[in-house]
Amino acid sequence: MGFQTYSLFVLAVIMISFGHVENRLNLLQLQNDIDKLKADFNSSHSDVADGGPIFTEKLSSWTERNEKRIILSQIISMYLKMLEKTDRSKAHVRNISEELHTLKESLSDGSKKIEDLKDLTKLQMSDLKIQRKAVNELFSVLQKLGDTSSSHKRKRSQFQRLCKC
Repeated sequence: MGFQTYSLFVLAVIMISFGHVENRLNLLQLQNDIDKLKADFNSSHSDVADGGPIFTEKLSSWTERNEKRIILSQIISMYLKMLEKTDRSKAHVRNISEELHTLKESLSDGSKKIEDLKDLTKLQMSDLKIQRKAVNELFSVLQKLGDTSSSHKRKRSQFQRLCKC
């Protein structure tokens, strides 16, 4: 499977998973545009297969709807960044970019969550002030974690009562 097929797969997953398949979106036109983009990037080159897929493999480990919104918003951002450096005078590049921008807007909460994760990685945990704040919040964090895990257990037990598995 080449760049073009992966691109279409990722876009289709995003649109179908989140109900953003609109009448104006023509997957066949998008496929045609991606075919042209594939030619622009010479993505039939033999090195494309080296190392396996870069996006689709990562999608398989993100299973929850909200999780998928996070990873998909990041993937869309990466495609948009890649397309910024391409020839915008070409209609197929503009069409793909427009669709990606539309999808990105619909996944804006995922982008915010990505920023939150990035901010966490920037925290200087060796800073005494940060450590003090973190210790003050520890019990609240653990409570939220407990709320989350008990919610999952409750859902599972409700399902098991309903399901005669």
